[in-house]
Amino acid sequence: METLNITSAAKLLYESEFPVFTIKTLRDMFATRLPDTFYVYLRKLIRMGILVKLERGIYVLAHRTPDALLIANVLYGPSYVSFESALNTHGILSQFPYEVTSATTNKPLQKTVQDRLYSYAHIQPSLYWGYEKVRGVLMAHPEKALLDQAYFAARGLRQFPLDEFDISRIDKKRLTSYMKRMPHVPQLRGVLLRIQKEVKL
Repeated sequence: METLNITSAAKLLYESEFPVFTIKTLRDMFATRLPDTFYVYLRKLIRMGILVKLERGIYVLAHRTPDALLIANVLYGPSYVSFESALNTHGILSQFPYEVTSATTNKPLQKTVQDRLYSYAHIQPSLYWGYEKVRGVLMAHPEKALLDQAYFAARGLRQFPLDEFDISRIDKKRLTSYMKRMPHVPQLRGVLLRIQKEVKL
């Protein structure tokens, strides 16, 4: 970056395919080894309105703010979008949730970024599966999002309005397979029976 000026640095940003920039991605992009020089340019890019700071160490282009679901993946990890946010995205829950909900193997966390609430619920590593990358976002399959919701509802930590869900979008074969992988605990058994009855497994 020592050989770059602010214009060429901005050009690199605009031409990149990164939706979100971390300190590491910016350092690699600008190829700088001098911390002081790097942060001088970083502050200039922010001051000029080219970069926007989401939170410490995380930045986006001012004119290209990524989807909140993608931001959720970057803010705290490892994590994947699940629960109400995934159910809504998959068309199972029509009500649009105010907060972006994710599952993580780390400690539970809530944070507000750009007036949007991001919440992360802790799940055991043994339950950290059933997701894939959709348009760059790690997101639970519809069936896993439903079961994540059921698992937390069985523990009294979430609502489970099954009558509000569009179950027709659920893949019965995948749901059956995923249900076998869920913990065999009494609290969850009743919720799973409700799902089986509704889906007609």
